[in-house]
Amino acid sequence: MSKKFTASSQQLKPDAKYNSKLVSKFVNCLMLDGKKSTAQQVFYDAMDIIGKDVKDVEVLEVFEKAINNVKPLLEVRSKRIGGASYQVPMQVSSKRQQSLAFRWILASARGKKGKPMCERLAAELIDAYKEHGTAMTTRENIHRMAEANKAFAHFAW
Repeated sequence: MSKKFTASSQQLKPDAKYNSKLVSKFVNCLMLDGKKSTAQQVFYDAMDIIGKDVKDVEVLEVFEKAINNVKPLLEVRSKRIGGASYQVPMQVSSKRQQSLAFRWILASARGKKGKPMCERLAAELIDAYKEHGTAMTTRENIHRMAEANKAFAHFAW
């Protein structure tokens, strides 16, 4: 008899240190080659660095606010109409907002070289918390593109 996997058996468990599902999702995105313990160590070291730099706020609040600051509200999608492709601005679903925020923060942290990953990640999260940095620039560029193409919003499907 084979075991059937249901949605409840595949649910994400909160992480051990902060008891947060958001942290678990982020660690899973940070993980490379299935090395979860390495990803967790990098994340927790980054959170320790944030704790030393940002004294007046709890580190989990800094992390959550950084993610919320980077989340995009709009994005552009290509739509082909009558032989021409238009960049149509559309609202972003909450699930995609979160995954894009994770992706942009990790990409900008991985893009910096010369320091350990925990220091690069901590710096990027602090920058996102303060509403500047590479991930925030990416978000602003996406919003600017959506604003520039709002004339094509009536093509949204």
